[in-house]
Amino acid sequence: MAMQTVRTISPGRTDGTAADPRWPRIVARDPHADGAFWYSVATPGIYCRPACPSRAANPANVTIHDTLADARATGARPCLRCRPDEAPDAVAVAMVARACRAIEMAEEAPDLATLAAAAGLSPAYFHRQFKTHTGLTPRGYAAAHRAGRVRAALAAGATVTQAIHAAGFGSSGRFHAVAGDLLGMAPARYRRGGVAETLRFAVGDCSLGAILVASSERGVAAILLGDDPASLVRELQDRFPAATLVGGDADYETLVAQVIGFVEAPATGLGLPLDIRGTAFQQRVWQALRAIPAGQTASYAVIAQAIGAPQAVRAVAGACAANAHAVAIPCHRVVRTDGALSGYRWGVERKRRLIAREGARPDEPPRR
Repeated sequence: MAMQTVRTISPGRTDGTAADPRWPRIVARDPHADGAFWYSVATPGIYCRPACPSRAANPANVTIHDTLADARATGARPCLRCRPDEAPDAVAVAMVARACRAIEMAEEAPDLATLAAAAGLSPAYFHRQFKTHTGLTPRGYAAAHRAGRVRAALAAGATVTQAIHAAGFGSSGRFHAVAGDLLGMAPARYRRGGVAETLRFAVGDCSLGAILVASSERGVAAILLGDDPASLVRELQDRFPAATLVGGDADYETLVAQVIGFVEAPATGLGLPLDIRGTAFQQRVWQALRAIPAGQTASYAVIAQAIGAPQAVRAVAGACAANAHAVAIPCHRVVRTDGALSGYRWGVERKRRLIAREGARPDEPPRR
């Protein structure tokens, strides 16, 4: 019978590995060390990335490697938990995707400890990874998903109570507390297609072209800019297809004049309540935009960092594009990382003029 060659791993010396400045990063499961080095463990015969969630190994059995090739050359096999042969981001994205599916399929939202245990991570580390890649906490993602299930159920004809319980909300009180922001109106009104909602609106002129202002009972629901007043009215109808649109009276014209004055001089502030409707992620982005002072700009990446989702740069850009409150939610103050202008739903030239009007140069590096 042919002899089988078995390759063995030479364990590192206890004093050498423990004294290595990289060893504390392995003990701490430092995610920022992933890709900088790898380590192999002699006893189980595996190699891992520094942030591996497996139980800490005895340093006497550990050898730290500068490259992945060196770790492979030991003859060890890749760890099945941290998958060191895969790119760190790919592993994290796959883990977060599995957690999202678990949240979506559960009757009741799993708690953080359960989700983290399924991923083989500590709750704190899992929480950071989830928020980095989705822009939401696990609880926020679950709430947004449940709200989507409520909208679908209401549209299908379910009663409000049936929809709330089918979506997994523990109580109607918890849902009603956030229903206004998630649905933009009371659940019963949403179930009727918003037919009971009335929006007052008026179209005027400003230095940027035509402007449309629309208001609900809660506040200013839209500030739209464009070249053609008729197109702005159609856009409003598309946004609120089931609402009753009523032309503003003389009193409302006064409100529109106030909005126009604000557009002409944004630094003065608007001083009117806003009816802001969007997903939980969009709401967070828009809140961050409103924190940018007039005369300053920020990059999409900076906004993503500000909301705790540094990987969600494209999603931030999408939230800017979905904004219906021109100037009041100042998406014109968001620029590319190099300070150059990028897309603006009301036209890049309007964006340039707004930034110049506020005293910021459109090509200067964004404030961080």
